[in-house]
Amino acid sequence: MATLDMTMMYAFHEALRREVERIARITARQDADPREILRTAVGWEMFKTYLRVHHTSEDDALWPPLQEALAEKPEDLALLDAMEAEHAAIDPLLEGVDAALADRDCGLERLGGLVDALTTGLGGHLRHEEQEALPLIGATLDQGQWAHFGELHRTRIGPDLSRYLPWVLDGADPARAERILGGLPAPLLAAYRDEWLPAYVRLEIWGHDGSR
Repeated sequence: MATLDMTMMYAFHEALRREVERIARITARQDADPREILRTAVGWEMFKTYLRVHHTSEDDALWPPLQEALAEKPEDLALLDAMEAEHAAIDPLLEGVDAALADRDCGLERLGGLVDALTTGLGGHLRHEEQEALPLIGATLDQGQWAHFGELHRTRIGPDLSRYLPWVLDGADPARAERILGGLPAPLLAAYRDEWLPAYVRLEIWGHDGSR
């Protein structure tokens, strides 16, 4: 079986780690109300949106063909069940953070614990996926099935691609970034360098709080 190119998958995981660390730093601030920063920052909305797109795309395009191919392998099926359960545990944490941000009376008291749980839960899920699920995907799915996942993910990002790609590559390993950019058609690469990246920098997705 041909080796699947998981460069973008790993870059996306690193972007999630980067952003949840920024969210934790904002939440720990003592000089300003972190609820106001997160509630008004486009970075929080982007983080939630891209995380949900990623997880629903995995749920819809990766786990079903794996479950079919591994129907006679209960240990592998248990791993896929764990992936889905870990996804399902993250959404309530995002909703909990949103509720805390909107709660002017008691939200600040709950916010730190929710962000800690999100950081721990997401970090644990990403490690679990990288250590066990991605090798299983690489050993099981073919190029067409992997490409279907990528296409579904891109379709769900849709017109937000001009912000999504600079977001993924923000602070990325240079070699990994160059590999991703090198796979773009020339017009998209030019748009990324001349328009998308400068616009993303100007956006200051976490405001002026120094978290970039």
